[in-house]
Amino acid sequence: MSTEPAPIQRARFSELDGRTIYRILRLRQEVFAVEQDCAYLDLDGRDLEPATVHVWIDEQPEAPAVSACLRLLSDPDGATQIGRIVTSATARRRGLGRRLMTHALETTGSPWVLKAQSRLTGWYTVFGFRAAGPEFIEDGIPHTPMRRS
Repeated sequence: MSTEPAPIQRARFSELDGRTIYRILRLRQEVFAVEQDCAYLDLDGRDLEPATVHVWIDEQPEAPAVSACLRLLSDPDGATQIGRIVTSATARRRGLGRRLMTHALETTGSPWVLKAQSRLTGWYTVFGFRAAGPEFIEDGIPHTPMRRS
């Protein structure tokens, strides 16, 4: 077994094969809908936007889902929105989310924005994000808008 970490991969929706996009979406559903018991429409149309980039780590290509992923959106105001940041239950606490966030910040332009689940705002401050507005409820979960310039 290799001791090298699995590489970070990235692609626009049109560049993804069916199996890969299925595995990315499956992870998002496993965590956001099932684990967090939140019925919401994950497929919001933004995955298909030409500028959207999907970023993921795939430690076990034979598994039903990728190990961790996020998506990068180009907002109308020029900000890069980092969202849908998720790590599978079996891959947590190994730094995959940190690797993805670092990659996102190193490969995109500022400013960056995100809607953090409020319980995770401390984690995002490690990357230089600060609260950028009042807490709000989205899909039944408290969120805090955050920004890094």
